[in-house]
Order: sequence, then C-alpha cells, then structure tokens
Amino acid sequence: MHFLDDSKGALRFQIDNITMRFYSDNMPAVAIHDIRRSLTDDAFIELKVWEVPAPVRGSDHRYKYRLALVVNDHCVLRYDNEAGKGDHKHLGVDERETPYVFVSLPQLLDDFFTDVATLL
Repeated sequence: MHFLDDSKGALRFQIDNITMRFYSDNMPAVAIHDIRRSLTDDAFIELKVWEVPAPVRGSDHRYKYRLALVVNDHCVLRYDNEAGKGDHKHLGVDERETPYVFVSLPQLLDDFFTDVATLL
C-alpha cells in the first residue's frame, strides 16, 4: 500500500494498481469506493466507504464503511460502523464483535489489511 499526496486536499492511497481517494469537503453522502477483489480461488475482500455529511450515530467521524474478508462463502472478518453501534469489527465465523478505535481512513485500512494477512 502506498500513500500519495493530492494537491486538491484528497487523501489518496494505492494498493496494487487500484488508487482510492478520500475527500474531505463537506458534501452529501458520497461513495468513496466500492471494490470487490479476489485474493485466492476461495477468498475475496470487499471495501465500501462513503463520506457522509454528519457522523453515523455512535461514531465521531464522517465516514460510513464496511470492509470484509470472505473465505469459503463465510465472512471471517468485517470492520464496520453500523448506526448505533459505532466503530467495531467482527472476527471469525461466529462473528465475535469487538470495539474498534477509528483514528483515520489510512489507519483503518492498514488495520484491516494487517488482519487479512494474519487470517490468510
């Protein structure tokens, strides 16, 4: 993963050949990215991030997200901030839920991909 500067105030990072941008302007809910990427024959990741005009209930930042790792048709890892629950992650097929401390989008992605690497 490579972080890139952007002269227009957007945070950009690149994973393989995919460049993603996170904007910080005040705007209605905007899909930042919606990516589904196969990792192996039986595993894929799905990354969905939106910038929202106000924090989701339970979170203190302006991002709504769902990052998932699916293996053999079972979600084994999911980071999300469901309204009312705030930032948290689900781990394992039994989906044990633990709180997640959101620091920034780059840190969220770094934490997610670290867990993905550990699980695979």
